[in-house]
Amino acid sequence: MFIKQLSIFVENKSGRLHSIMDALSSGGVDISALSIADTTDFGILRVIVSDIDKAREILREIGIVSKVTDVIAVYIDHKVGGLAAVLDHISDAGIGIEYMYAFLGRTEGKALMVLKADDEDMACEILSANGIKIASADEI
Repeated sequence: MFIKQLSIFVENKSGRLHSIMDALSSGGVDISALSIADTTDFGILRVIVSDIDKAREILREIGIVSKVTDVIAVYIDHKVGGLAAVLDHISDAGIGIEYMYAFLGRTEGKALMVLKADDEDMACEILSANGIKIASADEI
C-alpha cells in the first residue's frame, strides 16, 4: 500500500520555505509529515499532505515545481531498536532505501517511518510477510 508524497523543489533563498508553507496553509492543506534536504542552490521538501491535488495546484499558481511520488509508511515500535527491527527485513531482502524520514503518528507507542525503496512492491511484500503494519493514507 503506497502513500502519495509531494516533492517540492525549493530555491535556497530567504523566505522561500515560508512562502510555500503559507500558501499551503492559506489553501487549507494540512501537512502530516515533512522532510527537507538541501544543496547549495535548492532543497527538496518532501511532504505528506491532506489533499495532494489541491497542494499541487496551489504550488503551480505560485510558480513552484513539484512531483508526486509513491512511498511506503510503516508503523515502528517507538522504543530502542524499533527501526533496526524493520530495517533488518528490508536489508535481508536486498532492498535499497533511497531515503526515509520518521514522524509521530496518531497511534500511541508507535512512530511512522516513510521510506522510498528501490523496489517498493517487494518492500511491501517483505514487510507485510513479517508482520510489520503498513499505514494507509487515511491513517496518516
